[in-house]
Amino acid sequence: MVHQVLLFYKYVTISDPEALRAELQRLCDKHNLLGRVLVASEGINATVEGLTEDTEAFVLAFLKIPQFSDISIKRSEGNGKAFPKLSVKVRDQIVGTRFTKEESDPEKKTATHVSPEELRAWFQNEEEFVVLDMRNEYEYDSGHFKNSIHPGLNNSRDLPMVLPKLENIKKKKVVTVCTGGVRCEPMSAYLLGKGFTDIYQLDGGIHAYMQKFPGKDFKGTLYTFDQRTTMHFGGEREIVGTCMKCKGKTEEYVDCANLLCHLQFMVCGECKTGQVTYCNAECSEIVKRTLLQAV
Repeated sequence: MVHQVLLFYKYVTISDPEALRAELQRLCDKHNLLGRVLVASEGINATVEGLTEDTEAFVLAFLKIPQFSDISIKRSEGNGKAFPKLSVKVRDQIVGTRFTKEESDPEKKTATHVSPEELRAWFQNEEEFVVLDMRNEYEYDSGHFKNSIHPGLNNSRDLPMVLPKLENIKKKKVVTVCTGGVRCEPMSAYLLGKGFTDIYQLDGGIHAYMQKFPGKDFKGTLYTFDQRTTMHFGGEREIVGTCMKCKGKTEEYVDCANLLCHLQFMVCGECKTGQVTYCNAECSEIVKRTLLQAV
């Protein structure tokens, strides 16, 4: 049995988020899909998995909803274990930036989209531009575009705090990138409001670029927010992930053993075997103190 993962989003005004949530719940249940779907008054953001024939049947039904007839849906190979359950929820935002409408409204203004083909040409022609990675730091660790900049984000809502680090690229040609494109919509809009004058966003995100140009310009693997953890589309690739313990190359993630933290970080198979792993010494000490207090 062949499984497929669908990744899609759209910023569009939803007059009745709860009604849309109920309809998407019905469609996902009907076609046996598992995953995460977020609905808000500002739009929809979803990643779901199922058998290929079920996902394609879902797509046909979903595209009949007028507001989403033109939505871009990215597909990748699944393993049948990407998600343990289905979650379809209404939220205040489809990306947790916490920006106000005045600071960022992708429906009114956002950075110009640049296609994977255009960005590939920029790389090939050695044009002057900056790739600004808008993902979290642990996502960046396993794979990223060559010569890209990561400002040290741990959450999308951290962008205002790292702005001073980006002052030197404010007037340069900047391309923002993220996994599927959804985070770049509000984050690039926010940057436009902060004086960035020549800013773009990668249409379809890193996912779309890797799918069209596997092994080109993007080093390593793409982090996914599901139980696959990372993915790629073939082609030659350089392993860029570093084991936190031995500093060797790796593409494996583990969860911090401190359940209050649960941060994912990179550890090679040899260092991971038979060991309890913590993301830092502080988490290790917290667990030790908790165990001592319980004795």
